[in-house]
Amino acid sequence: MEHTIQILARAGYASRGILYLVVGLLALLSAAGMGGQTTSARGALEEILSQPFGRTLLGLMIGGLAGFALWRAIQGLFDADHHGRGAKALVIRAGHLLSALTHGFLAYWAIRLMLAMGNGGQGGPLSGLDERTAMAVMVSAGALLTGIGVAHVFKGWTARFERYMTFPSSHEAWARHVCRFGLVARGVVWCIVGGMFIHSAIRLNAREIQGTGEALDWLAGSPYGQWLLGIVAAGLVAFGIYSCLEARYRHIRS
Repeated sequence: MEHTIQILARAGYASRGILYLVVGLLALLSAAGMGGQTTSARGALEEILSQPFGRTLLGLMIGGLAGFALWRAIQGLFDADHHGRGAKALVIRAGHLLSALTHGFLAYWAIRLMLAMGNGGQGGPLSGLDERTAMAVMVSAGALLTGIGVAHVFKGWTARFERYMTFPSSHEAWARHVCRFGLVARGVVWCIVGGMFIHSAIRLNAREIQGTGEALDWLAGSPYGQWLLGIVAAGLVAFGIYSCLEARYRHIRS
């Protein structure tokens, strides 16, 4: 069982890495004026499906994302990384559970995409809730996403990821810098997305909930936007590389 979980977790890290490589490369091309576009993980899955052997590739991504969702659930529920039960540890584990839900829904959406079922219903994901409940949910989600973003920046800045990964000496010099840059960039994006959730709550408009693609659009539209977009896009590519390195070198304890 433990060996199976390790395989699923590593496949999941690799799948997440591929998604961020696609998202980052498309945004980097857009920032350089060479085509491309700012998009989200869903957009990356659509891009993968459009490639030769796209259905096969998307099928592999679905398996990887489902495996990653399971691994994140194990991390959150059973404390596979031994964070403990302190306040900080519970926040980290809550973040893992949120990641499990996110990647689980992403795998489900990819299955629907493969079956050409589209995005489903109209309206925002909170459209069935009353305003006060929707506002509370959005503020809570925004605060959690912002907290996760800050944690990513801290994790990258302090290189705390090294306690969970062991690089071979031939990779250590460059891998450490790439991983740090990638984590900080992803943290910045999550902070922007969290801020967008809170802004949507203030405006009492659940349909304004935004994701990675809109966060990159916001960067592109800010002063020095193309430069900022280019830097963050390069960072997302670095995060994709970081995830692929996790697939190979992370310590998986279940």
